[in-house]
Amino acid sequence: MIFWSSVIIILLFLLIFIISKHVTESRTPQNFPPGPRPLPFIGSLHMLDLKRPHKTFVELSKKYGSVFSIQLGMKKMVVLTGYETVKEALVNHGDTFGDRARVPLFDQIYKGLGNPFNTAVIMNASVANIIVAILLGHRYDYEDPTFLRLVNLISETLRLQGSPIATLYSIYPKLGFLPGSHKNIFENVKELHSFIKSIFIKHLKHLDENDQRSFIDVFLVKKEEEKANPNSYFHDDNLTSVVRNLFIAGTETTSTTLNWALLLMMKYPEIQEKVQKEIERVIGSSQPRIDHRKQMPYTDAVIHEIQRFADIVPMNLPRETTTDTYFKGYFLPKGTYIVPLLTSVLKDKSQFEKPEDFNPQHFLDSAGNFVKKDAFMPFSAGRRVCMGETLAKMELFLFFTSLLQKFIFRPPPGVTHFDLTPAVGTTTPPMPYLLCALPRS
Repeated sequence: MIFWSSVIIILLFLLIFIISKHVTESRTPQNFPPGPRPLPFIGSLHMLDLKRPHKTFVELSKKYGSVFSIQLGMKKMVVLTGYETVKEALVNHGDTFGDRARVPLFDQIYKGLGNPFNTAVIMNASVANIIVAILLGHRYDYEDPTFLRLVNLISETLRLQGSPIATLYSIYPKLGFLPGSHKNIFENVKELHSFIKSIFIKHLKHLDENDQRSFIDVFLVKKEEEKANPNSYFHDDNLTSVVRNLFIAGTETTSTTLNWALLLMMKYPEIQEKVQKEIERVIGSSQPRIDHRKQMPYTDAVIHEIQRFADIVPMNLPRETTTDTYFKGYFLPKGTYIVPLLTSVLKDKSQFEKPEDFNPQHFLDSAGNFVKKDAFMPFSAGRRVCMGETLAKMELFLFFTSLLQKFIFRPPPGVTHFDLTPAVGTTTPPMPYLLCALPRS
């Protein structure tokens, strides 16, 4: 009996293998980009570093080239690597590669002096308050428990979205009934939605179309104007989605970059000192203004290099082809899942002399003038470039110069090693660290 049971199991696995292989091969169009041969059901999942998949993709590009395919589960996708390839797709063929890919996880969501301290919470809160002021028309006290809970929800959700379980959910959404961090994400989003909707109610009570004080006020007035239009985009569900996205995208990315900035300034005190000398020369004791930036090439280069080195969104957000297209000699059918790998652009050896090193000279010429680099794409590129790019650049310059104008950042006594390994998440913050902020005289 045991013998026949074993035989049946083996035959079933063999049948599954044959069917899966047939389905995979029949779905692969001719002249599709090359890639590793997938296994039944799991595809090439066994090869993937679930915590840092971009690292696996960079290694695969060395074997298969700048355009290659990979199958995760039953889903085929095409990965684009390197500056030239990503730029050609996102900028030169922006319409073709312009659709936002459907990701099951996201689809479901859319339904003291000298004492060492961690800057993550206060940095997140400071940046979040800028978005709060735009969206709500006022700022929160930094000790407000509601505000702190909001900031924590955003940070935790982005961290969980980069977890292996969340990645597996996006590959096998039908297994969503199993326990895992994806369920925590949905609970967090549910709580965030409740917070946002309670804000709508407060705004509706005091809404004055002649005195629109915030983004939500403007949206609600527009909603009232278009209430007779059944196809209007101005409805509560869209407002919830937009506000949520602005909270998340407008908070975590900038604060994460600033947390990298302070860590790198501690590790490279000579660079910190040069920035501070430029601040003294150009700004002095005045309050930093955005128009100071053009007079501060070294500081500008340092901020750009922080963004390049930190590489906080290495996988970019996935795209989808809008039509059948030929790209780099390969045929990509309409609806092909595309991963424009930003980490491969920001660390492209053909564009940056020493891409693995933190070196502000990447953005300076021999005379010390700031040099723009087309391969500087931390905000992506093309039709779906980050809508908050201008605001983020302003925030980074003003926060960074204000902090270095007032403080010298040093490691805690006895600390000589700085861990530059990024943590896991949709964005990649530095590992938690402590620092000392010494007031400058």
